[in-house]
Amino acid sequence: MEEIDATGKTVMPGLIDAHCHMTYGESRTEEEIDLYTSPELRTLKAAWNAQKVLRAGVTGISQPGGSYYIGVGLREAIRDGIVLGPRMTSAGRYISTSNSLTDWYPDSVGVPEGSIGILANTLDGMIDELRHQVKNGVDLIKLADSPYGNYQAFTNDELKALADLAHQLGKRVTIHARGSAEVDAAVQAGIDWIMHGNVMSDETIEHLAESRIPLVPTLLLLANIVDWGEKVGAPKPMREGMARMLDRTADSLHRAHEAGVRFALGTDSGFSVTPYGEWHARELELLMTYAGLSPLEAIQAGTQNGAVMLNLEGEVGVIAPGMLADIIVVNGDPVKDIRVLQDKRRIETVIKDGRRVVFDEEAVSRRWPHERAQIYSVTDLTYDLVYGESDGVDGHVEPPLNGSDAKDLVADVKRREKSAGLSS
Repeated sequence: MEEIDATGKTVMPGLIDAHCHMTYGESRTEEEIDLYTSPELRTLKAAWNAQKVLRAGVTGISQPGGSYYIGVGLREAIRDGIVLGPRMTSAGRYISTSNSLTDWYPDSVGVPEGSIGILANTLDGMIDELRHQVKNGVDLIKLADSPYGNYQAFTNDELKALADLAHQLGKRVTIHARGSAEVDAAVQAGIDWIMHGNVMSDETIEHLAESRIPLVPTLLLLANIVDWGEKVGAPKPMREGMARMLDRTADSLHRAHEAGVRFALGTDSGFSVTPYGEWHARELELLMTYAGLSPLEAIQAGTQNGAVMLNLEGEVGVIAPGMLADIIVVNGDPVKDIRVLQDKRRIETVIKDGRRVVFDEEAVSRRWPHERAQIYSVTDLTYDLVYGESDGVDGHVEPPLNGSDAKDLVADVKRREKSAGLSS
């Protein structure tokens, strides 16, 4: 038995991230997630990235949707000790309608085989896909309602039928639901936990609180783009739209917290703006900021409340006799400063299932993104962009570039590329 000296440190349960997409490959575009990189290579990259998540003190994750059945295979490989990573549960591809999330492309293109979602516009089609996914070993079913929550894409009857069938087959079901109508419908259908809940009426919040169904707000993707997206070239309209969404979310989540809604940690890790192993613990700080949770409530959201997403209620998320020993030792006190959990250097020890995990620190710092989209520029190269606006009335024409001007232009283009993350 190994003895670890944790004098003066915080010993706490490992974090549980209920919204972690291991197949996304830190993609910068949706096309990279759905189209590029073979399933074989996506699988290997997902396995590599799993160790980064564990190194950040996240000892359990749930993948609510991804490419093919990579998540199912990764779950088994982690369980069998082939791959180093956190405990894991996984959905298959999102079940979507033509009016909901993941049906990104025009009908002339359709839904690619590698897409994170699969299209089903009839209840019979949805049921067929659900049965197929259960056959292939998923832990949960992921439904995807409207992208931004401005309407309800699934009918109430569809949600109820899918939830009932999933439960009959011994599986859980979750849903992407940003708006009040779909959140309320999900509660009435008996969905096991709900992702987002950005805009909710008082009536919807009351129903959610009474049901005790956990809410996983998943604020990180929005907040990282709003706070730091400009550093990595996130488009201005996206940054502004997400800022407006966060403002509305803060109102809904504060009212939900006051009503007694149960929260759990989820991050949407897997995008380039939410890379693996980097920002998982920031969600705790965001739950405090945008939902009004206390530090202890945020820690509970990130530990005990996530056990249901691992199918391990009463077995993980707290330190007590008889529990699975998923533990981290932190140099600092998260109750006094929740941000200490964001610094991996302060996560001094990770224990999973009672055994200390030894990491290759150089290996966990390597990045293996999916194949990049073929980007030619981040804006249009117009005449005015190069020379500035000229007055066509008086016939003014800009002189050709001299050697010095040309060097300055090249330097400016390189700066733009670097700021957009395009330079090597």
